Amino acid sequence: MNVRRHLALATAAAALGGGLALAPAAQATTAQATTAQAAQESGAAAYSCHMKKKNGRWYAGHYSGNTVVPAANKVTSAGIEAQCILKHVWKKSIAVDGYFGPKSKAAFKPVQRSANSVCNAKLKVDGLPGPKSWPYLRHTGCP
Repeated sequence: MNVRRHLALATAAAALGGGLALAPAAQATTAQATTAQAAQESGAAAYSCHMKKKNGRWYAGHYSGNTVVPAANKVTSAGIEAQCILKHVWKKSIAVDGYFGPKSKAAFKPVQRSANSVCNAKLKVDGLPGPKSWPYLRHTGCP
């Protein structure tokens, strides 16, 4: 059962005076989803970034690879990682919520354009970190 349905059932039960009780795991999932959704809607960061530079590349502690494309419809560790790097290294004003949606894509497109013009990277400027563009996101110069 999805989180919204859990919330709707709990709200309806409370309004009717019923005693619908969510299991502890469902309560935790609901609270986490509500927190992430609220952060996404408010623009606030929901995840912390522990920035470290290793071998000339930036890492935030959520995803260390270079192949996963972050998703717009769900929280992913690659999405959190990319947003952390965009926010703290590239100084983009975005929320770190793990959803790599329109604002995150818009923030990443200039990085891709810069890689193409400065490094002759020949990246597709689609706003999505992928196998070819992660190295340019992690490295502030030409990797």
